Order: sequence, then structure tokens, then C-alpha cells
Amino acid sequence: MNRPAIRRRRATDLDGCVAALAVVHRADGYPLNWPADPHRWLREPHPARAWVAVDADAAVVGHVAVHRIPEKVDGPPGRPTAEVARLFVVPKARGLALGSALLNRARQWADKRATDLVLELAADGTAAAALYERAGWRCVGTTTAPWAAPDGSPVSLRHYTLRHRAPGSDVAPASTARRRASRPAASRSSGGSSTSIS
Repeated sequence: MNRPAIRRRRATDLDGCVAALAVVHRADGYPLNWPADPHRWLREPHPARAWVAVDADAAVVGHVAVHRIPEKVDGPPGRPTAEVARLFVVPKARGLALGSALLNRARQWADKRATDLVLELAADGTAAAALYERAGWRCVGTTTAPWAAPDGSPVSLRHYTLRHRAPGSDVAPASTARRRASRPAASRSSGGSSTSIS
């Protein structure tokens, strides 16, 4: 498969996004709980931006969105922050670094707006965690999700953050470059609350 193109999501892409999400859910169990209205789940909360990866036949094979997080009205002003969500890649399109490319598109959007990014991931999503950490994301803690797994068991979440890069700081620090060189590239990552990617 040639590398799919990444572009902004259009309203007409939603049926294709839901079809791709259903394939990912069957393969990986992401999302952990299938939404009652998957179209609405992909549209809400109203994303600041969303992108799709489309193959040569214009079929959606990947997706990511960023949602702005409102500042607390009763606290001191904080750094602008957005959440990366709804990140997935269908199995047939894995091994093409689409997960990294979709994450990078979200990062570029955030960097242009001096916005930090956050995301959450089910604690058993070790392959996805490795992908994020190679890309510079930092785990800042764990919590128990306010929702349960399909069997009613509690779900532990890892929380990640990525500070925006100032213009001209696209070069990774030497320590990050060494870590990337010493680890094999992830060919597949699945599960978790936010992602099922490659």
C-alpha cells in the first residue's frame, strides 16, 4: 500500500471514519466501549481540528482530532492546552508510520498556536505508550477512569503531555535522538482509551 495522504477531516468523511473505527474496534477493542452513536463520538466535543488519512481509493484508514481544553475560570491563567483524541489507524494501513504522522499533524497545529497537548491512554497500551515516548511525550501520572470496561472492571489511565515547540526548535535534543536510535520502530499499537495506531 502506498502511504495514505493526510488532510483535514470533512463532514462527508464521517461515514468512512465510522467504518474505519468499526474495523479497529473489531481488531483491537478500541474504543474499549463502542459508542451508542459513533458519528457523534467522533464529532464531540467539538474538535478544534481533525484530520484523516485516506488511501488511493479515498477510503479513510486513519484519524486524529484535537479538542481545546477550556481554562478554569476560578484559577490563575494557564498555558493553552488541547487534547489529542480519537487516534486510530486500521490494521491494513499499519507499518506505514501513519500513527506518528497523524500525531505530528496535531503537534504542528499546536505549535503554531503555542498550545500544549495532552492525551490519556489505558495503562495496558504499552505499544502506544512507546510510540508517544519516542515522539517526546511525557507521562505525568495515572488515574482511574470515570467509566468502566465492558465487563464492569475499573480502567487505569496514563496521562501524557507534550509542551509546544518554539519556532525553529524542530531538532530533537541529542538525548531524544539517542533514545529513538536505540529502539526499534513500533509496527503496531493497539488498545487504550485514546488510540489504536501504528
